[in-house]
Amino acid sequence: MAEVSLVASHPAVEPLLGPRSGAQRARLLVEMTNIVGEKGWAHTTVADAVRAAHVSRGTFYALFVSKEECLIEGYRHGVEVLAQHIDDAVRQADGDWREKLRVGMRSYLISLSTRPMYARAHLIELPLAGEQAQRERDVTLRRFAARFRRTFEVGRLEHPELIVPSDDALYLLTAGVEELVALRLREGRIKDLPALEDTLTAFALAAFLGTAPATQG
Repeated sequence: MAEVSLVASHPAVEPLLGPRSGAQRARLLVEMTNIVGEKGWAHTTVADAVRAAHVSRGTFYALFVSKEECLIEGYRHGVEVLAQHIDDAVRQADGDWREKLRVGMRSYLISLSTRPMYARAHLIELPLAGEQAQRERDVTLRRFAARFRRTFEVGRLEHPELIVPSDDALYLLTAGVEELVALRLREGRIKDLPALEDTLTAFALAAFLGTAPATQG
């Protein structure tokens, strides 16, 4: 079964994936992601993308300055859809803030495990695409760190004695989650990503609950 791309699912892309105006840009975003995920950033060329998207080289450069710009735009779209998948799963979940944290982690892992080209392109290859791509990754990590902050702020209603970790600590948490997922991808174990649910949930909880002051006595 063909992979259902996160990029292709974005509302700014999906309606254009057909025989209509704007389809070239949408197809290029999807195909660049897929090819980078399959071949790696260093081995992907503009020629690969235009061939797969059935457009001319001139059309590509009329739409994008470079292959980096194309990959980064697709990355932004994919992140937005990934975040929406997590939000939808959490919204439908029963239970307290801990359970919602677990459900969000599960949605993140399943979304990536079922989309290997996207996962490889954007967790392994994107940082190799230059400084702008690295800055985009930093923005995304900060964005997901802010999501952890909101979860922990809800947790403080139950644990008012605790302090929500700093922005830098939350960044470390988010980067750690992503790096362990990237490790599994580099090992060729993408189907094992859902098995990380317990480890990553416990890691996230420790970042917050582990800040509790030591019990006196």
